[in-house]
Amino acid sequence: MIRRMPVPSPKKVYVQVTAVFYPDGRLLPVSFIWEDGQTYAIDRVRGVIRAASLKAGGTGMRYTCMVRGRETCLFLEEDRWFMERRD
Repeated sequence: MIRRMPVPSPKKVYVQVTAVFYPDGRLLPVSFIWEDGQTYAIDRVRGVIRAASLKAGGTGMRYTCMVRGRETCLFLEEDRWFMERRD
């Protein structure tokens, strides 16, 4: 049986994330490194929900975050973090 690897989406960007596990079980990201190497601090996590990325494909936990005054979504897909590339 040949196993096919999914074709990566040009809109899906896997990122390195620093996150904190709290004693109550919550996992919250505090910063991420974008593909150009720049680190961005997450000012606030506004919400966490299981959801799909309609632009990039994939499902997981969607963290709606505020970064430098702009809302953006960070997805935890199994054991990898990704973001949607903006047009």
